[in-house]
Amino acid sequence: MSLFALLGALEQGLVYGIMVLGVYLTFRILDFPDLTVDGSLPLGAGVSAVCITHGMHPVASLVMAMGAGFLAGAVTGILNTKLRILHLLASILTMTALYSINIRVMSGPNVSLLGVDTVIDPLIRAGVPGYWASPVLFAGVVLVVIMALIWFLYTEIGQTLLATGDNLQMITSQGVDTHKVIIFGVGLSNALVALSGALIAQNQGAADVNMGVGTIVAGLASVIVGETVFGAGSVPRAIVAAIVGSVIYRVAIALALGLKIGSFAFTPSDLNLITALLVVVALTAPKIKARLKRC
Repeated sequence: MSLFALLGALEQGLVYGIMVLGVYLTFRILDFPDLTVDGSLPLGAGVSAVCITHGMHPVASLVMAMGAGFLAGAVTGILNTKLRILHLLASILTMTALYSINIRVMSGPNVSLLGVDTVIDPLIRAGVPGYWASPVLFAGVVLVVIMALIWFLYTEIGQTLLATGDNLQMITSQGVDTHKVIIFGVGLSNALVALSGALIAQNQGAADVNMGVGTIVAGLASVIVGETVFGAGSVPRAIVAAIVGSVIYRVAIALALGLKIGSFAFTPSDLNLITALLVVVALTAPKIKARLKRC
């Protein structure tokens, strides 16, 4: 793999790592299977792109994107807690509705950011090479998000979130309104996913209504790969593992797409197949390793 391909994989791993942290919140902490992320990622991208093209500062557009993502996640939480719709079905309903909402937000299937400033441009103007600007920026954002998330999960609200996912009946018996906790937790998760989508759109120079397809699969794959490779003994370790898993996942994808065996070679259309294979390997590797030790 060339240096530029490796940098590209690192860049993708970091920016999608923010999305993976959102998936980690619902999947591991809240024990809430949430497919809303397939719609909230392009929602964040679309909101950010539209805000920028209407003259808003790129950083302010990230805040707007996070707010839109939080509202999308909150809707899923409300459907589940207040209307008693199964969490998986509630997230599918929100994701389906978001497809139409995203088109409305963008006034079409996509929005171009060519010719306007993004959060990456100040680094380039400061003299940072173009191929380094995005990885440096995303690394900084990921570091801030990791520190903020670790701090939050050790606050009273964060501990309540952890307890709700760990033992719903117990925390309910303590007088905690778990409905509010779930709504807030799913909203926070999708706010992070929307932030990731906004950064991706500003990096790619466009937002597209279909850019969220397969987000949940990639997110779950990254979480599982990270836990397999790095472990997840504590909250900080699990959060770092999610980011590590995201980078490993993107590097593995880049390696697989560059692999050629005889006349056979993977193409970008095989991305979902590669993802499925990576998840299978990550899930079965610990069991195979344990069997080999016993032998």
